[in-house]
Amino acid sequence: MTLSSSIASTTAPTSEAENSPTSNELSSTLVYDIRNSRYLNITGRCTLRCQFCPKHNGSKQVHEYQLDLNHQPKAEEIIPLLGDVERFDEYVFCGYGEPTLNLDTLLTIAKEIKNRGGYVRVNTDGLGNLFHRRNILPELAICVDALSISLNADTEQAYMEHCRPKLKHAYQSVCEFIRLAPDYIKSVQVSAIDGLEGVDIEACRKFVETSGAEFKHRMLGVVG
Repeated sequence: MTLSSSIASTTAPTSEAENSPTSNELSSTLVYDIRNSRYLNITGRCTLRCQFCPKHNGSKQVHEYQLDLNHQPKAEEIIPLLGDVERFDEYVFCGYGEPTLNLDTLLTIAKEIKNRGGYVRVNTDGLGNLFHRRNILPELAICVDALSISLNADTEQAYMEHCRPKLKHAYQSVCEFIRLAPDYIKSVQVSAIDGLEGVDIEACRKFVETSGAEFKHRMLGVVG
């Protein structure tokens, strides 16, 4: 997840806010801007409990952004907040949850963005196939231009220790997702964090590049 810069939420322009369902839901930050990208915060649920994730260490805030959600957003809440697609280099599904867990909302919004001529990226832990018990990549391929996948470990042991998955066979599943993704999505970037004990970054890089994806070398504690 990469975060910094200015923000737009459901309390944005009045004409947009009128389309949001209730005053309770207005307190959630659903849309926020980072440099020339608009980020879409569509779920607080996740398939991992990463020990290095700020939300498991007492904070759901990044810089000035509070990304805690008080409900699971629907597409009709987000679409009025998309704004002018010509203003943004990309729209990114990313928050403190796994966006593929709110798949119908993701797909509906992404299709709307593509219909307007925008570019769509999804930040994911790569466990969508495992969670949904089917290959969701063909569905994503219709409306998603790029995937950013978190790997974070070169062995199952290290993955279990640092990422603490909620689902069985998670490490095998994310590895398979990484192998499959380039067959469906044009741009696939896979990251691993340097600084996690027992993780061989170069082994991660080799696996990612052999799978036909681009490797992103991240540093522990650096967000943004």
